[in-house]
Amino acid sequence: MEEIAEGVNNLHIAAPDSYKNNRIQVSNTKKPLFFYVNLAKRYMQQHNEVELSALGMAIATVVTIAEILKNNGLAVEKKITTSTVDVKDESRGWPIQKAKIEILLGKTENFDELMAAAAEGDNKEQS
Repeated sequence: MEEIAEGVNNLHIAAPDSYKNNRIQVSNTKKPLFFYVNLAKRYMQQHNEVELSALGMAIATVVTIAEILKNNGLAVEKKITTSTVDVKDESRGWPIQKAKIEILLGKTENFDELMAAAAEGDNKEQS
């Protein structure tokens, strides 16, 4: 038992290189669509860009989020990456391949103006 405790005490967990604090991993079952849209806006305010990432069936959700932001004049596409990843199937116990997409969006030139106008509109509605 002491060996286990010693091993835990000596354990160092490093964040993987792929970890980014402007990445949103989207699920199509956990949160509503506009939760992710608003989160992406906040990330773009803080980091000037946001990376939307999804696997399998959630890919359509990521594309929809990106299109909403683009159509509202808030974001421009910088990069789109697609790949397949091995994911362990919980029910069967063996790996299955899933499609993956990563969409990097950047702020448009008038992002800050549009966000300020939207915030002003929200304040008038609350008055």
